[in-house]
Amino acid sequence: MKSLNAAAIALFVTFSSGAALCAELKFNTQDFAPFSFNVDGVVSGPATEIIRQVCAKINAKCSFALLPWKRAQQEVKAGKAHGMYVIGWNKSRAKWVHFTPPILKTEYGFFTHAGNALSYNDLKNVEGLTVSVYGPSNTSKSLQGMQEKMKSMDLNPIKIDIRPDDEAGFKKLALKRVDAVFSNRDVGFALAAKLGVKEKVRYAGKTKELNYYIGFAAEHNDEALLKKFDAAFQELDQAGAIGTILDKYDMLPADPKLIPANFNKR
Repeated sequence: MKSLNAAAIALFVTFSSGAALCAELKFNTQDFAPFSFNVDGVVSGPATEIIRQVCAKINAKCSFALLPWKRAQQEVKAGKAHGMYVIGWNKSRAKWVHFTPPILKTEYGFFTHAGNALSYNDLKNVEGLTVSVYGPSNTSKSLQGMQEKMKSMDLNPIKIDIRPDDEAGFKKLALKRVDAVFSNRDVGFALAAKLGVKEKVRYAGKTKELNYYIGFAAEHNDEALLKKFDAAFQELDQAGAIGTILDKYDMLPADPKLIPANFNKR
């Protein structure tokens, strides 16, 4: 039996018996402000606060690691960590990830230079533009899907400039070296402020809304424990605790209408 799976079972058994817990759930994330970030060596942000509250409710000890995103995911998939956050849903992940109930709602969209009058309403608005995006990621996959759709519509497709981190695209945009950046809206605003380019870029409009989740490797975690974690989250949500956390960060609660029809079906 996998070591983390054994630990998860031990945690669940101890939780069920009401005894003090000694097991620990390890969560991986990335520097993804404003959702998760480092403050004086402590992993912080709304998603981290939500997980801490859930862990407290089920009397579990939880630890957090801020890692490069590729490594963060690989550790979870290999069973070296229990969960990862924040993540969007996609078919590939759904084959091996147990998604918690959605924890918040966000959106993808285009940022452009402040002097550009672009207002995004449909794909025709971005014909032929050179667009930076962080990837590989869910965000870059969404942009690549838009590129393919433009080709099928006989539109002049966007040219995609994939960057190894979120900051690179915004730096290029501020210098007018690309026409636009495709990004999570909240991340884009946070990065623009961090980089000191807030006055040089503007949000041109959303392409889609989506929910973010906490993900566990189904193979390495006991199903009963995951159900306990999900149930605790839902109880906190119904009690208003999740909304209170999100309000602090000016973020929106998850939208149940955005949950895929085949959610958590592997």
